[in-house]
Amino acid sequence: MAVDEPASGAEAYLEVACNVPVDRAFTYRAPEGAPAPVGSKVSVPFGRRTVTGYVVGHRNTAPDGVSVKPVLRVIDPDPLFDEAYLELADWVRRMYFASLGETIAAMVPGATRESAIPSLGGDEAAPAPADLALSAEQTGALERMFSAPSGLFYVHGITGSGKTEVFLQAAERTIAEGRAVIYLMPEIALTHQLLDSVRDRFAGAVAVLHSRLTASQRLTEWRRIRRGEAMLVVGARSAVFAPVPRLGLIVLDEEHDGSYKSGSTPRYHARQVAMKRVADAGARMVLGSATPSAEAWYLMREGRLVRTNLTERLSGGAMPTLEVVDLRKDEGPLSTRLVAALKETHAQGRQSILFLNRRGFAHFFHCRTCGFEMRCRHCSVGLTYHKRRDLMVCHYCGYRIAPVSQCPECGSFDVGYSGFGTERIEEELAGRFPEWRIARVDTDAVRRKGVLERTIASFRTGEIDVLLGTQMVAKGLNFPGVKLVGIVLADTGLHMPDFRAAERTFSLIVQVAGRAGRFHPDGHVIVQSYAPENPAIRRAIGHELEEFYADELSVRADLAFPPFARLVRLVVRSRNADAGRAAVESLASRCRSSLPSADQILGPSECPLSIVSGNVRHHVLVRTTRFGATHVELGRLLRAVSLPGGTHLEVDVDPVSLL
Repeated sequence: MAVDEPASGAEAYLEVACNVPVDRAFTYRAPEGAPAPVGSKVSVPFGRRTVTGYVVGHRNTAPDGVSVKPVLRVIDPDPLFDEAYLELADWVRRMYFASLGETIAAMVPGATRESAIPSLGGDEAAPAPADLALSAEQTGALERMFSAPSGLFYVHGITGSGKTEVFLQAAERTIAEGRAVIYLMPEIALTHQLLDSVRDRFAGAVAVLHSRLTASQRLTEWRRIRRGEAMLVVGARSAVFAPVPRLGLIVLDEEHDGSYKSGSTPRYHARQVAMKRVADAGARMVLGSATPSAEAWYLMREGRLVRTNLTERLSGGAMPTLEVVDLRKDEGPLSTRLVAALKETHAQGRQSILFLNRRGFAHFFHCRTCGFEMRCRHCSVGLTYHKRRDLMVCHYCGYRIAPVSQCPECGSFDVGYSGFGTERIEEELAGRFPEWRIARVDTDAVRRKGVLERTIASFRTGEIDVLLGTQMVAKGLNFPGVKLVGIVLADTGLHMPDFRAAERTFSLIVQVAGRAGRFHPDGHVIVQSYAPENPAIRRAIGHELEEFYADELSVRADLAFPPFARLVRLVVRSRNADAGRAAVESLASRCRSSLPSADQILGPSECPLSIVSGNVRHHVLVRTTRFGATHVELGRLLRAVSLPGGTHLEVDVDPVSLL
């Protein structure tokens, strides 16, 4: 990237990064009379098409032997970023093996015009800071954080212990120092709830960045942040890239959550990017969760994250009692015990939450005569029946067909649907309790804009008796009227072929259970399972966090999995199975010969989810305890690799899923 300013009167050239998987900038002739500083957006010819690019530098002369095409137009001369921000983009590019253009496109808004965002106001006024008295534990956490001008801190607090208030007061102190704050949360619903809490405390100084905003609204917020008008930025994963002028603090709430990891290029983790940003800025970072990731727990144990504990619920509540129900001894998805508890809770005028991490009505169709299962035409997964839409749908590629009543394989009519999802539970509840007010929160039910926010608000004000949902109801939401939480099936992720399966199951149970008893000391949680003896479930039921993490880290150490080693996952996908297999075998062989610092090359093998959208997927895992050296060696290897046409490579540094 050349960043020389063009000489006066000389023909100037622009270095442009385009959103293509080619890791270099391209030189174009600058348009006469149109300013195009670093960070501005331009339209350029690229092969036979026209693409949008970002100016990353200037030069006075064209590269030797190259016919330079002109920029077609400057879309926006007002820069989206500056050269200092470009250094962050370059680090993300190198860290996650992406191109500069792909990286910038993932970091900045893609819109060409601004538009107003909805008001952040609501019906209830948030309490002013003066009305909130901190506990001794909260005060201690704050004082520890601000005992140094920078550092990495972890607030490990039980659900309902006041972590959010610690974070908000840390934000107030940071802003009083004249420095800006980025506050990250994993779910859009949580972002909305947090905005309700901060709109009065930080009046006019709050910006929001998340996927529910239109691209134009994101651009409006981006400009406000760059101008220094918003000292507190609230958002989901991509808000870690907010262009705050003077960064003083990044808050990473619900640190354990997998949605902080991007699933597309560049496959960055917001936690890693945040750590990089605070290190460069000399700022503070505070992470928090009731169920830290195993990696964070290890860093706390080693003293590399400064840990503070919050052990008490502050709103009159207490940790709920938990019991497990063995579904092998009951029929149907709602056990006799759970139904009785729902009735009792409703009779007391209290509310219930039911959690099931599986949407749809039934999750596979099968023939009892020949054993045929209805699977996606393009993916190696079963189709899920959605009764309300009367469709069988693939949750990976979106393929859909009409449901059948006869086996396509043998013609038998002895067919049926097995398993259950949130739609089935909603139907069962409505059949059992027709007079109750029941709402479902999953990606099917809240597709339309505003539905999620209205449903959450209605439940908080007591207008809904039972809230049924997927992970959207599992994290961070705070409802005063909830007494009962039912986990309809705790096993959905337990038997996944992934080394994090036990950690995810434990975390989900503890997090969902934390929605109960936050304001009253009588919260109750019922966990339904076909495997109640599983250690992850047993530890969660017993509130045995220390024991769970000790067990989990012991297993990880024996297997040399994170945090005791780093992984890089190389996924080769192709519509031609033979071509993909040959390519991944060649790649694995080159890894073994070109990565001497790696501890082990695992594979190649088919991915557990072997076909997605018609692409056959194979992967290779690089395991290393010398990450820096292995990363350099892998970079050299990837620059030299040339895959055959129709074959694609995905590089995932520190993957959170191996499916």
